[in-house]
Amino acid sequence: MNSSSRKPPTDFDALIIGAGHNGLVCAAYLARAGLRVGVFERRSLVGGAAVTEEFVPGFRNSTASYTVSLLNPQVIRDLRLTEHGLCILERPMQNFLPLPNGDSFSAGPDSASTLAETRRYSAKDAACLPEFYALLNRAVAMLRSLLTRTPPTDLRRGRDLWEVLRVGRDFRAMPISAQRELYEFFTRSAGEILDHWFECEPLKALFGFDSVVGSYASPYTPGSAYVLLHHAFGEVNGKSGIWGHAVGGMGAITQALATEARQLGVHIECDAPVANIITTRGRGSEPVRATGIKLADGRVFGAPRIIGNLGPKPLFLSLLSAEDLPQNFRGHIERWRVGSATFRMNVALSALPNFNAQRSRTGDSHLGAGIIIAPSLGYMDRAYATARLHGISRQPIVEMLIPSTLDDTLAPKDAHVASLFCQHFDYDLGRPDAPDRSWRTQGLRDAVAEFIIDTVNDYAPNFRASVIGHSALSPLDLEDRFALARGDIFHGALGLDQLWAARPALGYGDYRTPVRGLYLCGSGAHPGGGVTGVPGMNAAREILRDNRR
Repeated sequence: MNSSSRKPPTDFDALIIGAGHNGLVCAAYLARAGLRVGVFERRSLVGGAAVTEEFVPGFRNSTASYTVSLLNPQVIRDLRLTEHGLCILERPMQNFLPLPNGDSFSAGPDSASTLAETRRYSAKDAACLPEFYALLNRAVAMLRSLLTRTPPTDLRRGRDLWEVLRVGRDFRAMPISAQRELYEFFTRSAGEILDHWFECEPLKALFGFDSVVGSYASPYTPGSAYVLLHHAFGEVNGKSGIWGHAVGGMGAITQALATEARQLGVHIECDAPVANIITTRGRGSEPVRATGIKLADGRVFGAPRIIGNLGPKPLFLSLLSAEDLPQNFRGHIERWRVGSATFRMNVALSALPNFNAQRSRTGDSHLGAGIIIAPSLGYMDRAYATARLHGISRQPIVEMLIPSTLDDTLAPKDAHVASLFCQHFDYDLGRPDAPDRSWRTQGLRDAVAEFIIDTVNDYAPNFRASVIGHSALSPLDLEDRFALARGDIFHGALGLDQLWAARPALGYGDYRTPVRGLYLCGSGAHPGGGVTGVPGMNAAREILRDNRR
């Protein structure tokens, strides 16, 4: 039982479960306000899924999260991440799509370069592209205005009613055509929208890839257009809509956050998994209150504020007992949609890949891009369909980054590391009648890894021969290592039913939960997944507001 009639001793003002990036952001903001904060992490290092680790002797890379754009600039400024050593380099080319016919499509580093490349394929699409960029910018501006604002939960409260009116006012201020476009992005598929705008398959694939990243869906799945938008609101070094690399890997972000938190007095403890949240029950109709945590080693810590930096499913279903939550809320969390069908690899290379595809630009800047092996929306649709039928995409979607082309700290001289982000690979692959098709077996993981290497090798024939070693994480491995329910990199699908005020549930979109004193600061809260730091920052603001009361 998690509940008790007695509170444990108060050791801290706030206790945070999980030292992922949002937990560290939340801890630092609370400590800046004078609270005594303790952070407890089950792994031996801080960072959650944003970590850099050695995976082959002499080769280091970002283990799970692998590229930067969504990290909020306010978080970078407020928490002095640049002063703590964070350096983000812009990609010399944003994306490179090798095509089966031997051609390629190069996007970026700026919109003018992408426009020129589009003109090679379609004068019509080149004429439409600036208008489409303007449409994206309008939609992204609306989203950015909501990022750091707390969603409403109860319209009987003045500030929640005002927030709804404010959103409505902002929406109404847009031209009716822009309102219609934004509505379509929230409700329609990316494929439908892109097919309406463009005829060039590589250009549609460029945008369509962002609609399925971390989403077990086809680009023709309704709602996938929002996932595209979710990946478009970022920036690097003040430049909107581009992607970059953190020198030293994604762990450089969380190490900088941990440095700031510790300087502010935050107690961070690793190898300290939390067994359960301690709750106390009031008299009569008083709500259950969170009062502390119990670690797996038996130690108990108390605080008036407990903050979960993990997904809704593990937080509410694993660390609390059933009687701690209202039955309808627990039922909602049980139905919370998770599962991004992601397979993640890091590969040590003795040589850079040599692509068959001819390049429209001279030089090797394409090797510093996001290399997308998914040449059309139809290819992505089939990858999803075959995964639904067989559990594994017969032609998987692969994005490859080679960060060592920008950052020589990751690999030995003249060698390289590659990140492979692969979809779709179903979490529920195993069947009782086919135990060899379970992620619990090493054989399946190895077979899939070899299959993915072959997929890249079809486009870069020297790739397999240059592989020195690799690490591979199936959806089950992502769950086991990073506590990502069903391997979901976003802590929950980015569908209309799980966004804004409904993330993680209507009535609880303000980072508070049905358990008094228990808060949610991870990607399962608004505005959702990605290495943004925004859920942690927003949650800290609401916790401090309650503290002032």
